[in-house]
Amino acid sequence: MSSNPVAQTVASLLPRAQAELAELVAFKSVADFTQFPKSESEAAASWIADALRAEGFVDVALLDTPDDTQSVYGYLPGPEGAKTVLLYAHYDVQPPLDEAGWTTPPFELTERDGRWYGRGAADCKGGVIMHLLALRALKANGGVPVNVKVIVEGSEEQGTGGLERYAEEHPELLAADTIVIGDAGNFRVGLPTVTTTLRGMTLVRVRIDTLAGNLHSGQFGGAAPDALAALIRVMDSLRAEDGSTSVDGLDATGTWDGLEYTEEQFRADARVLDGVGLIGDGTVADRLWARPAVTVLGIDCPPVVGATPSVHSSARALISLRVPPGVDAAEATKLLQAHLEAHTPWGARVATEQIGQGQAFRADAASPAYQAMADAMAVAYPGETMQYAGEGGSIPLCNTLAGLYPQAEILLIGLSEPEAQIHAVNESVSPEELERLSVAEALFLRNYAAG
Repeated sequence: MSSNPVAQTVASLLPRAQAELAELVAFKSVADFTQFPKSESEAAASWIADALRAEGFVDVALLDTPDDTQSVYGYLPGPEGAKTVLLYAHYDVQPPLDEAGWTTPPFELTERDGRWYGRGAADCKGGVIMHLLALRALKANGGVPVNVKVIVEGSEEQGTGGLERYAEEHPELLAADTIVIGDAGNFRVGLPTVTTTLRGMTLVRVRIDTLAGNLHSGQFGGAAPDALAALIRVMDSLRAEDGSTSVDGLDATGTWDGLEYTEEQFRADARVLDGVGLIGDGTVADRLWARPAVTVLGIDCPPVVGATPSVHSSARALISLRVPPGVDAAEATKLLQAHLEAHTPWGARVATEQIGQGQAFRADAASPAYQAMADAMAVAYPGETMQYAGEGGSIPLCNTLAGLYPQAEILLIGLSEPEAQIHAVNESVSPEELERLSVAEALFLRNYAAG
């Protein structure tokens, strides 16, 4: 065990942290209330509010945000004249997908092979626990030297923007000198990493209609325009021959000049099957952190089981487009919609609808807070130097906070390293990463207060 008192305290608190994470993971807090009860999300929010009150937070509140979800806020006063740090996480999670694909139940935290498995264990209920561990360690070793605000979002995974709009309407609420976003991850287990860029995103739903109703494929197939076939043509137009994203008018030539990502390491992290090639060109880092990426998230069409011999009259798809820093998400949305309309064949009727959007983010890694974090990481990860990486995912709130508080320093850390397999089946968190990052966050708050 480390001789550092903060590290010793965090280590002693890990069993409690595991029990609390198990309680939090048990809530099926998917913020899509067509799939999961709203009461599950509300119960998770209440659990977090109670945990903050137990740690001495005041002004604890369940914020009803415009997207019909709740975010949890709390304030922990520090010494007079102290700096203010905002700690962020989110408690909503992705759906479990195919529950049959999970080795253990997705909403039951299970320890296996040195990791803790469960939906949200890393993304991002583990981030809530990380913040609590850091604060408890400081309280046990001289006290928390800064004012702390905590905000835990209830709809980050849905991209519906409730907390962003709430923050814009109440700009004083989340004001801070520095903001720590606990929703990123190390480049690999054991390598301390801060994320300095995030891709923005847009979600667009497209619908294609060709007929007044489905038709018998034997009687009409060959002349009747099939809406599903038209949709497949449109989806294919979004990628070049090598798999690169190819949206008309959208630049896809960006390059990344920071930490590199070897193809061998990426293949292992992404669990690419033997013999299957990667898509796109440029380096892996270029493709993940500096260029747009389109993904078809879902298609409404008949399943194979029970399908009938029909020419389809209508088909829908949900498309995600990630865009790198420097690309306006609103403009990318317009380009995507125009592309879908232009590439719809046979004069079919096409309608597009944007259902979510978030801007890309780039941090100022030269700020004093980054040095304070680097020093903290050096203690939490002996022998390692803090690295700077990009993140292909999106945290829409980051740009909102950067716009509201332009003088605030924003750092992104977290538990979503590649082995965590967030958003997939068998998501897990490394308890060692939880321990080390909690130590790092605690020491960062101490370093930052003294700086």
